[in-house]
Amino acid sequence: MKNNILIYDDDPEILLVSKIILEQKDYKIYTRESCDNIIADITLEQPGLILMDLWIPKMGGEHALKLIKDNENTWQIPIILFSALDDIAEISIRSNADGYLRKPFSIEELIDVVEKNMV
Repeated sequence: MKNNILIYDDDPEILLVSKIILEQKDYKIYTRESCDNIIADITLEQPGLILMDLWIPKMGGEHALKLIKDNENTWQIPIILFSALDDIAEISIRSNADGYLRKPFSIEELIDVVEKNMV
């Protein structure tokens, strides 16, 4: 659905703050601390946008992104990587992400990246 956003991050505080901010903008937010079942999560929640922590446990954001982009049913969903790494811009390009958000980010930066990338 257009207003659904799926957020993956192993930091519960990032998930909570992002959820509070984006729900005030009338987005429906679904959060996960792991992306072990990422394709099933996407099928269930039908996001119009995915925000993905680069260092999500076990699988990692780059690998999860590849799974999504290689799947014929999910490849079109925009994915924004977020991380505190200095080279997040290069990683975003290399991994074929639709954009990135550098941590820590402001409320305005979060809203801006969502509004620019929502399908």
